[in-house]
Amino acid sequence: MSPVLELDGVNFRRQGKQILHGVSFTVRRGEHWALLGPNGAGKSTILGFCGATTHPTTGTVRVLGEQLGRVELQALRRAIGHVNPRHPLRSPLTVREVVLTGITGTVDLPPRWRPAAEDLAKADALIRDLGLAGKAEERWPTLSQGERGRALVARALSCDPRLLLLDEPATGLDVAAREQLLETLDLLGKTHPGVASILVTHHLEELPATTTHALLVAHGRVVTSGPAGRVITTEHVSAAFEHPIEVQRHDGRWAARAGRQLAASPT
Repeated sequence: MSPVLELDGVNFRRQGKQILHGVSFTVRRGEHWALLGPNGAGKSTILGFCGATTHPTTGTVRVLGEQLGRVELQALRRAIGHVNPRHPLRSPLTVREVVLTGITGTVDLPPRWRPAAEDLAKADALIRDLGLAGKAEERWPTLSQGERGRALVARALSCDPRLLLLDEPATGLDVAAREQLLETLDLLGKTHPGVASILVTHHLEELPATTTHALLVAHGRVVTSGPAGRVITTEHVSAAFEHPIEVQRHDGRWAARAGRQLAASPT
């Protein structure tokens, strides 16, 4: 199966500082990846490559079969869905209008653009499927954080993406809203079975049960990557966060808590 995303030996420097060191991993159709690591580990930079918004200093990035530096970026980006809870919307759009901006690839609706009947049907179907039935005409400022999160997932899916990027989608959500969002993400395997996804977080509790793979990074380097059950372990998470972390998994969901510090050796 052809890779949806492939990073090979990627290094990145910014203002003379080395940010990433030889990052490599491959995402295939239908896989759901978690990108994990402490603050400052390089997660956002890696996500920039995945979304075709950042170019490597050295190494190769292929997104949807196209190599960055050799492809028209706007066309490529239209096949990538992006969920960012810090969505910079300033206009009081309705939920339906927010979802339609995923089709236009804009933050606000273009002034002279009018959605076709099939665009409206697609938007309304996504709104319904993501648990926002009856909310289509409600305006963005009146929505709860949880409703905004689900609206942004619907927006990202409206362009029929092959790759879905979720940048800390549970930011600002209370426990109930977080669980509703994760239930929504768990349904994607059924509603959009061919879509690959990458979810960035540093909280294991924010991972959907349908997570298939994980990339664990620290200090701009890959600690380990591969099937989620093999990567998200006490040993690997403790190494990445440089602190003893006990990792548990129950009913497909992960949880983490601080482990005991190792006793100091007697002198």
